[in-house]
Amino acid sequence: MTAMSDRALRRPDGGAIRVLVVDDELTLSDLLSMTLRYEGWDVRTAGDGASAVRVAREFRPDAVVLDIMLPDLDGLEVLRRMRSDAAEVPVLFLTAKDSVEDRVAGLTAGGDDYVTKPFSLEELVARLRGLLRRSGMTAARQGSELVVGDLVLDEDSHEVRRGDDLVELTATEFELLRFLMRNPKRVLSKAQILDRVWNYDFGGQSNVVELYVSYLRKKIDAGRQPMIHTVRGAGYVLKPGA
Repeated sequence: MTAMSDRALRRPDGGAIRVLVVDDELTLSDLLSMTLRYEGWDVRTAGDGASAVRVAREFRPDAVVLDIMLPDLDGLEVLRRMRSDAAEVPVLFLTAKDSVEDRVAGLTAGGDDYVTKPFSLEELVARLRGLLRRSGMTAARQGSELVVGDLVLDEDSHEVRRGDDLVELTATEFELLRFLMRNPKRVLSKAQILDRVWNYDFGGQSNVVELYVSYLRKKIDAGRQPMIHTVRGAGYVLKPGA
């Protein structure tokens, strides 16, 4: 089968999106590979954590589908090792566990999204397409610049600067900052942030938002006039430093 041209996402240079699928279930891995190749994407697979880290270094994927339960390293350790080489690569976790705590654990470890087994292939593809758009790795994105004080976010190049300093962000951190910068001086609740950045409700598990806000503060505000503020009982607001 060949991908339908009106559905295919491409890299900014026009090349095929690269996806690494990591799962020790060969049948599932083959099915996912076939589905993603139908999207027009370049797909590589790995059946264990050590292989996944090695392939990621060689293949340099634009996104990773990563099973949490692997025969050697667990998915969280694989993620940590991948992020040491490619901090911004979006990661979609596959998990057989269905509790809120397990979902949050994967995201707080640095994952960008998750699907719970069993899942529909359509849902997985939709989640991946969303992550790729959020990460700025596709050509189908709007080129514009957001400016709040001395903080500049370029939605086209996916670069963030505070003053003269370049700030390196993960895909989820970038999306969180973009949401804050699109709503300067407006208090955004944790529920609003969960809905906009992660697209679903954690049933009150607001610690995910708190964690990622703390990540942003360390990168955006460290050693500078703070721009990200907590409004007790209400949420967070971004405004120019005084």
